[in-house]
Amino acid sequence: MIEKFLNYLQYEQNRSPLTVAAYAEDLRAFEQFFKNLDGQLSWQNVDTDVIRDWMESMVDKGNSATSVHRRLSALRSFYRFALAHQLVERDPAHQVECPKEKKALPQFMREDEMDRLLDDIEWGTGYQGVLDRTIIMTFYQTGIRLSELIGLTDAAIDLPNRQLKVTGKGNKQRVVPFGDELAKCLQCYACERDRLEERCSDAFFVSHNGCKLTPQQVRKIVRMRLAAVSTAKKRSPHVLRHTFATAMLNHGAGIESVRRLLGHASASTTEIYTHTTFEQLKRIYHEAHPRA
Repeated sequence: MIEKFLNYLQYEQNRSPLTVAAYAEDLRAFEQFFKNLDGQLSWQNVDTDVIRDWMESMVDKGNSATSVHRRLSALRSFYRFALAHQLVERDPAHQVECPKEKKALPQFMREDEMDRLLDDIEWGTGYQGVLDRTIIMTFYQTGIRLSELIGLTDAAIDLPNRQLKVTGKGNKQRVVPFGDELAKCLQCYACERDRLEERCSDAFFVSHNGCKLTPQQVRKIVRMRLAAVSTAKKRSPHVLRHTFATAMLNHGAGIESVRRLLGHASASTTEIYTHTTFEQLKRIYHEAHPRA
């Protein structure tokens, strides 16, 4: 049965030799598993419980959810083929659910790292230093995306009311509040920028030659500045967005409020940050409890 299926993959589906070899390995591994489990078992009488036991055994051996999902996918394809060609009377694999893959927790900067960066590090008194600090401060205090920061204009920044009007994904607009510290920072930057000899863009953030900043330029600024307080490999504007969300939740903000500030369409997207804060809670528990 396996050979018929592999021939079907190779000659009718034109799958690559590597794909065919991978399917062969997965199917023979399952066949070996159920034969070791019970000598009376065959492809015709294997049921869903046997498949679930196989998946559990793979997880117990340290296989990732991705690896288990790939092998279950191979088994499902095999049984669809076997059922269509009347090699088996039923398909026990189609009802089996794969273990959920763990979502990678978002990387973020610690609060003490951001405090050290913004309060203790020397930024320089020239235009570039003021620009860099304002960009970092804006990301950290508003959680806006890179594209949203680049798209800011003077008209989008309401200093008296301490709010930004940003255009996010799907051209959706939202208003993001900010505090006095960022207001002073934005005002200071605007004064420095207005001293530039030329300005060829209506963007709020411009380079020293007056042109609108590119995504590459902003990423470079963030990467270089975060390197002063962090050795993490990932040092990007999105890390600062994660840092904003994590800090808000750690200090009591509700998930719905954070969702609206970030411009997420669904709260399920924002929920990943609750995992981050719970991980921090666990770390604090283990550090603080005498019997942990």
